[in-house]
Amino acid sequence: MATAHPDRAADQGRVLSEAIARIAGCWKLTNEQLGAILGLSPATASRLRSGGFRLDRSSKAFELGQYLVRLFRSLDALMGSDDLASISWLRTANLDLDGRPIDLIRTVRGLSDVADYVDDYRAQI
Repeated sequence: MATAHPDRAADQGRVLSEAIARIAGCWKLTNEQLGAILGLSPATASRLRSGGFRLDRSSKAFELGQYLVRLFRSLDALMGSDDLASISWLRTANLDLDGRPIDLIRTVRGLSDVADYVDDYRAQI
């Protein structure tokens, strides 16, 4: 039976944590917003952004972080790597989603729904 190498799991946590910190910067997320998306306190989100905290591969926050990266990559491709366009889309009410995506992604269901919505829209193009 295959087992994960401890170094590989730690590396995955480091890579995902750094990616999420970059996303938070690109999208101008507050620590409160980032914490709500990942299920972390604002203080822990602040430490994640500064490199003082890494997501553990076995945590729920790690899973949510993967969804956030998925959403970022899809939206980035759709918007042509225009961060301001992505920010505008996130903060504008969306009739299909029945709310602002930035508010919806604060829940697990909302994050999943928004990521699916963007992926589905991208598939049509």
